Amino acid sequence: MTPRFKFNRPSPERLMRAVVLIGLLMASAAVWWPAQAARIKEVANVQGKRSNQLTGFGLVFGLDGTGDQATQAPFTPQALAAFLQQNGITLPPGVQMQPRNLASVVVTAELPAFAQPGQRIDINVSSAGNAKSLRGGLLLQTALRGADGQVYAIAQGNLIVGGAGAAAGGAKVQINHLAAGRVPEGATVERAVPTSFSRNGLMQLDLQSNDFATARAVAGAINNAKGEGTAQAVDGRVVQVRLPEQPNDHVAFMADIENLEVALQRPAARVVINSRTGSVVMNEAVTLGSCAVAHGALTVTVNTTPLVSQPNPLTGGQTVQAEKTDIAVTQEGGQLMHLPAGAKLADVVRALNTLGASPQDLQAILQAMKSAGALNAEIEVI
Repeated sequence: MTPRFKFNRPSPERLMRAVVLIGLLMASAAVWWPAQAARIKEVANVQGKRSNQLTGFGLVFGLDGTGDQATQAPFTPQALAAFLQQNGITLPPGVQMQPRNLASVVVTAELPAFAQPGQRIDINVSSAGNAKSLRGGLLLQTALRGADGQVYAIAQGNLIVGGAGAAAGGAKVQINHLAAGRVPEGATVERAVPTSFSRNGLMQLDLQSNDFATARAVAGAINNAKGEGTAQAVDGRVVQVRLPEQPNDHVAFMADIENLEVALQRPAARVVINSRTGSVVMNEAVTLGSCAVAHGALTVTVNTTPLVSQPNPLTGGQTVQAEKTDIAVTQEGGQLMHLPAGAKLADVVRALNTLGASPQDLQAILQAMKSAGALNAEIEVI
């Protein structure tokens, strides 16, 4: 017997529930998996809300004989004499101080926006002389000044040096850097910098990248949340926002603006090459056209062998030491390899890996591919 199956036609109510359920699932997927969404605070900065650099010159005491040498850093004894004179101690004329337990240092810090007197900030301390190590040192009270010459913070505290080292019998071992350190919360803010992010009722957002699509998206997100006409994209970098009339509402308004999400467009294709370290970094927009590449390695070998020329007995000659140098050049043949076109970053990486080139050689290959029109990206060398 042939089996028979009976299907019941669903009712209109069930169909409506199914449609509503599918719609909710799609809406939840759009909420939880936004495509390249970012908050405005991550793509733009508020003009006027910025930090300020502070610098100062001070002394580090308490070093274990690893401080500056007076003959090579004469400003260290002068700074010590000025400090002693400020504390009522006058040195006899002609006294030459050569302390090895202190070092002259340069102190730097960043004063955050809206910082108020009494708050603590981190400081960086770097040797200004020839000190071997700042480990275990104490930074004496140092005034930190801004670009206008005014004192904005006072620094003092024990240094934290991330390196370590030891030396004995002509041998030396060192890990990391010993001539620089850090003092967490080592400075106290003494003066606040006037900060204003509004002018004539307008606030300006400066985008981190020059992109017209991002500027339009930021202005659109603000207008959708706060009303049409609140924001206007001036160019690819600047977006002007109209603030509420009541100054008491500015903070809440800015908090809402910074947390608005913006759908980012695909970034411009770019390859960044670090000429010092050989690092090559490319973003997801880099594409590769079909091309052929031939890559060969060139090796130069230099061998030096010491030789001794010994004169015959009773000739009165002298023994002379010489060197024999052999230079060999080896060039490996490079086959012409076809690289297929790649529309995704994974395809580009896979194609470049087939060459087997080192990072240094890859820099030259990428630049040659750019000149040939096969690499669809902008190359930036840092």
